[in-house]
Amino acid sequence: MALTILEYEQRIAPTDRLTSESLTPVLLGLFGEVGSIMATSKKLHREGEAYIAYLDAVEEEFGDALWYLCALCRRIGEPLDQVISDACNDEHTDSMTVASLHLAAPIAKVHKFQNLEIIDVLLKDLGNKAANLLSAEIGQTDLRARVVDFAAAYLKAVQSSNVPFGRIVQSNLDKATGRFVPSDPSSLPRFDESFTDDESLPEKFEIEIHERPNGKSYLRWKGVFIGDPLTDNISDPDGYRFHDVFHFAHAAILHWSPTFRALIRHKRKSNPDIDEAQDSGRAIVIEEGLSAYIFSCSKELNFFEGQSTVSFDILKTVSNFVRGYEVEECPLYLWEQAIIQGYDVFRKIKKNNGGVVVGDKTNRTITYRSLS
Repeated sequence: MALTILEYEQRIAPTDRLTSESLTPVLLGLFGEVGSIMATSKKLHREGEAYIAYLDAVEEEFGDALWYLCALCRRIGEPLDQVISDACNDEHTDSMTVASLHLAAPIAKVHKFQNLEIIDVLLKDLGNKAANLLSAEIGQTDLRARVVDFAAAYLKAVQSSNVPFGRIVQSNLDKATGRFVPSDPSSLPRFDESFTDDESLPEKFEIEIHERPNGKSYLRWKGVFIGDPLTDNISDPDGYRFHDVFHFAHAAILHWSPTFRALIRHKRKSNPDIDEAQDSGRAIVIEEGLSAYIFSCSKELNFFEGQSTVSFDILKTVSNFVRGYEVEECPLYLWEQAIIQGYDVFRKIKKNNGGVVVGDKTNRTITYRSLS
């Protein structure tokens, strides 16, 4: 069903964590996103058809700019719906009456800008309009007019981008709410519901991690050693020999870990398609690569010690990593929980050279217990 601008405005509001007085950060954020839109266009010119991610990148960058435009409207007390309506209300637009997909409104008006310049010219104008906003202050008499001018330039650039505005609005809403707004726990994905226990990740599990004098770590589940002994595999020891903790965090919090499934031989072989696409070697490589990437980032952040959030840039990369796999259904805030909880246990395992990892899929938690 079509999403109205008013609905977007209402549902996106809880994702705005800046203070209501934070005008400058919002303006800087908007200016930065316009720069990202321009950078995406530059890549298209430079690489042509080789830049296969163009449409997805454009959709995301325009969506992020819309988020900041909405945040700006919220701070000056102007409804985004009305600002966009005014931006379309000039002599250079045509309107058409169309049959609406919205249940509460059978008829809708569609606006189209006429005689647009080429995209480079439109983007330059968008940049000028964004720069014009940078010097704005709340209470300034012409502030609303500047915002409407920016919205008009933004919509013209969107029209020339060949990405439907409806897709931009919906994907940005999904992205922002998935990052900042926790879902109803009952609506979160559970990938094993239709499988027997021997093909499911265990609802509750305890994995012992031991480090022996040879410096290798060993895993034991239900009294049986699983997997291969691990070392850090690097000249400067960093604790990566304990990285299986991250797979256990994925299993407990995301209900997904092809690596853990392989370790305990709980692949979903009764469904050959799922076994092939979700539980096989390629999925395992994806999870291992993802764990290595996040670990590399974490080393510069003291393994996330003292942190309760994860960089949006890291989370977006995570989203790109798992695209095409079942776990892409998990919202970003759930990934954030898996990372924060997983690294909390990892730091304790590393400090004590071992311990017990306790996973609980029902409550989506992972905790540490001493071996003693």
